[in-house]
Amino acid sequence: MEILLLIFLGIISYFIVKRSVANLTTTPIWLLWLVLMAPPLLLTVWMLILGEKEPLPLPLMVIPFVLCPLLYWWLIQKGRPIPAPEETTDSPTTPSLELSKNPRPLTPDEEKSLRKCFPWGVYYLQAVDYLPQAILCRGRLKSNPEQAYQTVRENVEDKFGDRFLLIFQEGVANKPFFALVPNPRSETQKIPTTDTEEVLQRPQLVLGLFLITLFTTTLVGAAFTGITPEQFQANPRLLLQGLPYSLALMLILGVHEFSHYGAAIYYRIRTTLPYFIPMPFFLGTMGAFIQMRSPVPHRRALFDIAFAGPIGGFLVTVPLLIWGLSLSEVVELSDRASLLNFEALDPRFSLFLAVLGKLTLGDRLGVNMAIHLHPLAIAGYLGVIVTALNLMPVGQLDGGHIVHAMFGQRMALIIGQIARLLMLLFAFARQEFIIWAIVLLFMPNTNEPALNDVTELDNRRDFLGLCALTLLVIILLPLPGKLASVLGV
Repeated sequence: MEILLLIFLGIISYFIVKRSVANLTTTPIWLLWLVLMAPPLLLTVWMLILGEKEPLPLPLMVIPFVLCPLLYWWLIQKGRPIPAPEETTDSPTTPSLELSKNPRPLTPDEEKSLRKCFPWGVYYLQAVDYLPQAILCRGRLKSNPEQAYQTVRENVEDKFGDRFLLIFQEGVANKPFFALVPNPRSETQKIPTTDTEEVLQRPQLVLGLFLITLFTTTLVGAAFTGITPEQFQANPRLLLQGLPYSLALMLILGVHEFSHYGAAIYYRIRTTLPYFIPMPFFLGTMGAFIQMRSPVPHRRALFDIAFAGPIGGFLVTVPLLIWGLSLSEVVELSDRASLLNFEALDPRFSLFLAVLGKLTLGDRLGVNMAIHLHPLAIAGYLGVIVTALNLMPVGQLDGGHIVHAMFGQRMALIIGQIARLLMLLFAFARQEFIIWAIVLLFMPNTNEPALNDVTELDNRRDFLGLCALTLLVIILLPLPGKLASVLGV
């Protein structure tokens, strides 16, 4: 199991490194990946040689987690290309939306027209700066952000058509600024782009990945029922016994991603259909994802799209988990009980799981008892874990988008850093979380701003966001001792 987890982490971390830093440094990706994998590799080797009963010494646990991030950062900086003089800028607030690197400079007449797009009573324009990525318009906000963005956007569209995308972003000292970025899908400007004509909907690929993932999860689900490879070879129809796990897990992941998809379509954002990722071992899949190929219009849309996925999946997960727990067996708690041992799961690691398990199993779940999960319960349990992991307020995870929409991009960066450190400390107490702690540690903590990234959310969305973060805490928080005594577990 440890080797499979290491392989699983290695695949995920490689794609994370390749996607996040390949364009930032000339340092070989394999070297960065090796530094990233050093701590879990050390932990896995230790457990294989000495077993789980012999804990990893504290220095060997702490030192790699301190040195490897520093070495990882140093290697990235060492390989950064030196920019040309005309590409350097002292502005710390340049928009990160990389839609074009060479916007055509405005003529003097065009700049005069641009300045007229900013009414004095709405946004007092003080300076227009030309940067390689965008044209920055700095000034003082004189009205509420929503009114300012709508007014300026309508004026810019009236003067320049669809030539630019208008970004409204938080600046230093509470001075938001506008940025005009060339629109790669402009019908009036011929701006070269590699993905303008990209076909987003690929039904053959989507269906193919779905069917392959359905097979791999069914295969794994059959293994969860105790079917051996020899029995399967002798009677292939035994594969059908893996369908409860497979169909439940695919339903949870599908509802999660289609909730994102539906919210994105509602806001007219170009997006792909969900892609399922098959894996022929461990859980049978690495999950599913969609890709949005056009900017998010405002923080409300950012929140709704991010919130819809985990909550939609969770609403399907709970009844499936209750059904699966009712079919599960209760066994004696032993040293083998852990978060990833489905034959002897200790529900006390999670306040949510312990309470739900007690309500479902009743007196059968008592002190010093663990749960032998039915395959349907395994799918529901994984749905709970997927919900918690996606709600982590870090980077481009759903939780990262939620805190970005609630508190703004700057505060979201701080919250993300705190969450990563807390998860790392949490992993020292529960080593089963070490893989996710490492992934979070090296995951980029930034995400693209919405076009209107200044207007704040309404009270209803703020409340729903706090509920989502509370759900994360309830899932990850261990069952308190006093509550365990009250519940009799």
